[in-house]
Amino acid sequence: MSLRKAVRRTPAAALGLAGALALVSSPAEALEKDLAERYVALGDSFTAGPFIPAQYGDPVFCLRSRSNYPNLVAEALGAGEFVDASCSGAETKHMTTRQELPLDTHNPPQFDALTADTTLVTVGIGGNDFGFGEIVLKCVSLSVTDPHGAPCREHYTREGGDELADRVGQTGEEFAEVLAGIRERSPDATIAAVGYLRLLPEEEGCWPEVPVADEDVAYLDGAQGDLNAMMEKKAAEAGAVYVDVSERGHDVCAEHADKWVEGIFPTRPAAPVHPNAEGMSEVGARVLTALGGGEGAPLV
Repeated sequence: MSLRKAVRRTPAAALGLAGALALVSSPAEALEKDLAERYVALGDSFTAGPFIPAQYGDPVFCLRSRSNYPNLVAEALGAGEFVDASCSGAETKHMTTRQELPLDTHNPPQFDALTADTTLVTVGIGGNDFGFGEIVLKCVSLSVTDPHGAPCREHYTREGGDELADRVGQTGEEFAEVLAGIRERSPDATIAAVGYLRLLPEEEGCWPEVPVADEDVAYLDGAQGDLNAMMEKKAAEAGAVYVDVSERGHDVCAEHADKWVEGIFPTRPAAPVHPNAEGMSEVGARVLTALGGGEGAPLV
């Protein structure tokens, strides 16, 4: 059952909370009491939910949705205080420095939301450091002249190494610093590091609907898998809970009803190559499950 269904099927808020907590293995009482007092969400657009209705918050260009997974988790837990500091386009540096946005606006450093009495922090960051947006644009453009080859892989390995593999390593160092920074500012908080939903199938793509060349699909999927594996490793080293959301079959090439991530041309309200509302709902359910039954989750 998705988190959205667990939270919204019943009209009473108390029943909605009970339904959502039923997703968690045990103990629900500890979840409600210990994690729900002050919850802070940090992250980029895969956390914020650009163009998923209903958009809200200040600054407006962070493009946060009331249906993003932090809002759904906060509702399910009955959070006493909830702060969504996530912002579309954020990089790891924007945890400690302000993020400049259009029309002379900005998002404050996301770590400004952290306090000593924060009880739960979810963080999904690193995709923009890795270069999701730039990689998508480059690989799409290269596929036009070589749709059945591997022009993107050739581009990123042209110097004899593998640029994307190097980026994973660098992003890992920055991600580890983010986790350490959270622990320093909120020493008693449970930290949940949220991975990235799968963007591509394991091997067979769907060109031209999603214009990634045939032989590049496995290469790019492998690079994203390495990014998620890095996040899981760094979370374990930092004593954080890792939330694995990399289930197959819900990528940009999936059937409409199965998609958790929209393609280049979205079929539901969402930014291109970003989670839709169903994807956010599924991530939220996995956050709750990880907090209740994940190895090392401090519930008391």
